[in-house]
Amino acid sequence: MNKLVTNASEAIVGLKDGMTLMLGGFGLCGIPENCISAMVELGVKDLVCISNNAGVDDFGLGLLLQKRQIRKMISSYVGENDEFERQMLSGELEVDLIPQGSLAERCRAGGAGIPAFFTPAGFGTEVADGKEVRSFNGKPHILELALTADFAMIKAWKGDRYGNLIYKGTARNFNPVMAMAGKITIAEVEEIVEPGELDPNFVHTPGVFVQRIFQGSNYEKRIEQRTVRSRS
Repeated sequence: MNKLVTNASEAIVGLKDGMTLMLGGFGLCGIPENCISAMVELGVKDLVCISNNAGVDDFGLGLLLQKRQIRKMISSYVGENDEFERQMLSGELEVDLIPQGSLAERCRAGGAGIPAFFTPAGFGTEVADGKEVRSFNGKPHILELALTADFAMIKAWKGDRYGNLIYKGTARNFNPVMAMAGKITIAEVEEIVEPGELDPNFVHTPGVFVQRIFQGSNYEKRIEQRTVRSRS
């Protein structure tokens, strides 16, 4: 099945106010830049965004935060985003902070059809408030529910029009697990190749998980924090 669409604007058709989204990436690495820009232009609002963090103030999900398009963030940390921090502390933004491993597993479980699981991570902290606790091998565990989304927006290095994807280096991060957990998964890729050109041994996300794919453009690939040595 040919899943190729023209651009990000066509890829996000059907996205509406109040929907829940998963967005791949870690910091600014492997984020769906084109999809985020298309959402800013569309003006969709009251979004629940599941993402490791929210980029920086003027890039990534930070652009949606600036426009007050996000109602709730489900993340593992605030990161380098001052606007994220400000909205969270002021109560303007609802935030659910989750241990990073638990966030990844909740996404993976959602994609695998596992409704919930027990984990020791977060027991004895605010993370465990209101959650069921059971003991396994003498150690307390809390119940975490799986996460799914109306749309999962991910970024890959290469893909074919059937939706098979290969990620590059650390840009793989949350993208594969989120690709499995969206009702509609949109993949933006740097390069589209013909079916059969991708070595199946190196395909990270099979096309069965992807509904729409397009070749992105004008990637900035910013570095979140650039650290250099002074010249001797």
